Amino acid sequence: MPIDYHRLKSWPFTDIVRTYSSTETMLYALSLGLGHDPLDEAMLPFVYEGSEDTPRVLPTMAVVLGYPGFWMQNPASGIDWIKTVHGENHLTSHRPLPPKGTIVGRSRVTRVVDKGRSKGAIVIVERTISDHATGELYARIQHVSFCRGDGGYSETGQPSDDPLPPLPATPESPPQAVDDRATLPECALLYRLLADRNPLHADPKISAAAGFARPILHGLATYGIAAASIVRTHCGGDPRLLRSINTRFSAPIYPGETVRTEMWRDAAAVRFRCRALERDVVVLSHGNALISTSPVA
Repeated sequence: MPIDYHRLKSWPFTDIVRTYSSTETMLYALSLGLGHDPLDEAMLPFVYEGSEDTPRVLPTMAVVLGYPGFWMQNPASGIDWIKTVHGENHLTSHRPLPPKGTIVGRSRVTRVVDKGRSKGAIVIVERTISDHATGELYARIQHVSFCRGDGGYSETGQPSDDPLPPLPATPESPPQAVDDRATLPECALLYRLLADRNPLHADPKISAAAGFARPILHGLATYGIAAASIVRTHCGGDPRLLRSINTRFSAPIYPGETVRTEMWRDAAAVRFRCRALERDVVVLSHGNALISTSPVA
């Protein structure tokens, strides 16, 4: 049966309250490969509580906080979840995440877009991450899902929302800066402890059934690696300067491979893409980030 537009737009998400510690903050950074070089002074503060303001927190840690789970697997959603992939992710940082604290994540479906019977549908979930006690907004996330098996639902007379503006294409010129970050063979097993425990990232039998040679790394982990490269290259190691980061997921990466982030900067804007270096495959494309000249408290 086709998906029900109105049911999705009013999906009853539960607020997710999460208390996290500096240990989890450092585990997030370690799962992305930060700390690989013990002499890298720009990345060490993310994995070591050596001074008053550490550990530092990448803005992308927001994606593992307040996560509502794989709600599309609920039959009531009407979504063919097996054919659904994470298409894009957009994050805007409003205030720096503290190294430890209690947050509340609130999710809602903001757009359901019918691309056509042969092209699938797009479902966009917005999630806000706020301080549980004060209500201060830390981050706003847009999780863009490409539901390949659900196109054509509007043929029954249901509405279809306007899509998000397209992400800008990657420049065709050679990159102005490149940052290579090796991933650990066990990085997906570490990352999944923080939020997404989909067995695709851990169980060889499940990944083989999905058509992969072995378990793949979470796309949002590669997203975090890209953020770390941008912070290291364009923010002097200060994550508070990274105000937003958006990208499209193009292909999976396997744990143990090297992520090469290629970057182009124009004033406050950074365009980027990521490659699995060993296979020369683009895994993140249409990336864009916004850099601030001064940190927001």
